[in-house]
Order: sequence, then structure tokens, then C-alpha cells
Amino acid sequence: MSALDRFENHQILGFRKNMKAYDVKNQQHLDELLVLIEKHEALKNNLIQTFAPDTFDEAKNRGFKPLN
Repeated sequence: MSALDRFENHQILGFRKNMKAYDVKNQQHLDELLVLIEKHEALKNNLIQTFAPDTFDEAKNRGFKPLN
């Protein structure tokens, strides 16, 4: 079971501790996010943010910056 199974329908995920938005279809973004999830117990501590619509523009509207 992957750490991101519950977010399988989302492409853009935000990490609340650094306010960055990650594109989980980009392998580099996914790898970095998985490390952060494990290091900070992000699922247990409610540090992952989803967006609707699932876009970087919506993430920016909520104060997140793309990882790029």
C-alpha cells in the first residue's frame, strides 16, 4: 500500500509544512514528496493538501508555490 493511495484521483498535492505544490505525475516531485511524507509523518499529521480544481493555479490561490 502506497502512502498516496488515498490521493489516487489527485495530480497536484500540497505539503503544508513548506507550502509547496507537487505534481505527483512528475517522478522527481513524487520522490521528494514521498520523502517528506515519511520524514514528517505527513498523513498522520494532516500535512497534505488537495486542490479542486486539481491545478497549480488553484494551489497558488491557496498560497502554495509550485516545486519547480
